[in-house]
Amino acid sequence: MLDIIKQPWHWTIAGLLIGLTVPTLLLIGNKKFGVSSSLRHICAMCIPANIPFFKYEWRKEIWNILFVIGVLLGGIIASQFLTNPNDVVVAESTKISLAQFGITDFSKMMPTQIFSLANIFTLKGFFFFVVGGFLVGFGTRYAGGCTSGHAIMGISNLQMPSVIATCCFMIGGFFSANIILPLIFKLF
Repeated sequence: MLDIIKQPWHWTIAGLLIGLTVPTLLLIGNKKFGVSSSLRHICAMCIPANIPFFKYEWRKEIWNILFVIGVLLGGIIASQFLTNPNDVVVAESTKISLAQFGITDFSKMMPTQIFSLANIFTLKGFFFFVVGGFLVGFGTRYAGGCTSGHAIMGISNLQMPSVIATCCFMIGGFFSANIILPLIFKLF
């Protein structure tokens, strides 16, 4: 059984499981799926200040915090105990494109030329981790939710703001991957 879990699965399996999350949450207790809202719940739980944004019944949303903790623990368990022993398969065209940016090590799931402890305190690491993290956080708040909340939950509920937000996420992703990312690699 463990060998089956360690093998790559077809993307439709994850898509189906994620897709079933929405009706399950709605049927169980009229809950909305989203990951970024858990930060608000944690702040409401931990910040005793009299801030109106954090004054609501956060205990009703504890399931969301537990879900995010489960995602974190699942990622740790999967990366430590359930990794596929085979080399990561990357298309040759992708390898050629990434080699132009100095990314040549494809032995791990994430390129070590970017995602390593040595890179954290470099200028490139600052842009990738600090500036990139800030932009993701700002964009999430500005859009009124994250990609999982809008693309999975909002679109399935036929909410036009979620359709617009998801289109903007996609356009921003394409723009960043094809314009911004090459510029960052050329600068650093």
